[in-house]
Amino acid sequence: MTPVTGPEPAVALTRSGAVGEIRIGDGGRRNALPAAAWASLARQIRELGACGSLRVLVIRGQGGTFCAGSDMTDWVAADPGHVEESFAHMEAAFTAIEDCPVPVIAEVRGVAAGAGCQLALACDLRLMADTARIGMPIARLGILASPVFAARLVALAGPGTARELLYTGRLVEARTAVALGLADHCVPDDRLAEHVGRLAAGIADHPPAAIQAAKRAVAAALAPQRTATAAPQRPVVARPHFDRAIAAFLGRPSAAPPDPS
Repeated sequence: MTPVTGPEPAVALTRSGAVGEIRIGDGGRRNALPAAAWASLARQIRELGACGSLRVLVIRGQGGTFCAGSDMTDWVAADPGHVEESFAHMEAAFTAIEDCPVPVIAEVRGVAAGAGCQLALACDLRLMADTARIGMPIARLGILASPVFAARLVALAGPGTARELLYTGRLVEARTAVALGLADHCVPDDRLAEHVGRLAAGIADHPPAAIQAAKRAVAAALAPQRTATAAPQRPVVARPHFDRAIAAFLGRPSAAPPDPS
């Protein structure tokens, strides 16, 4: 494979015949992405989707983890407009995956948390290493769950599980994720890449028109739900709790005023 690196090094693309691969992050910060990298990811996925020779796309993280969400150093002392723009870039990447005409497979190692969880849920199929975990620990940071974030959880695991994961913020292990419907397969870590490769090759061997029709059919079944949750949400965070929580997470002093409650 010959790598083709986009304008942001946190998102790298390779192609091997009919199978494309996007690697998230640089291995640091558990592959949490800044806003510019989310924008790059959305752009690359849309460009790949327009490539007639592509049959399957695999998304995996650099190193031993998938994606821990957004790089919160990007939000330190940021104005509300910048934070809202960051969330818009995230959602554009997730929507690009859902709109991509070919199947997208998430290969999940380590952790898929927050926006990383949404990235995995937007994919058509999720294969997790048996040591991996997934979840939405956003409430403790003062991030407001949007209807579209909740919809992805509800579509796969139902409203009860969606509520429990959003309310508690807990990360579930791979076997539990499969049982809940959040993942399709739990695979030993050392066999995950092989398993994903076989699955991608098997899909790529089928007539592309049939596979793309299948993806459109499932998307059509989910269309009412997507339409109902498509409106942007503002605000996306609860201030000043958000500013204090981000500073605490990063081990930095907070300029946010004390919580009057």
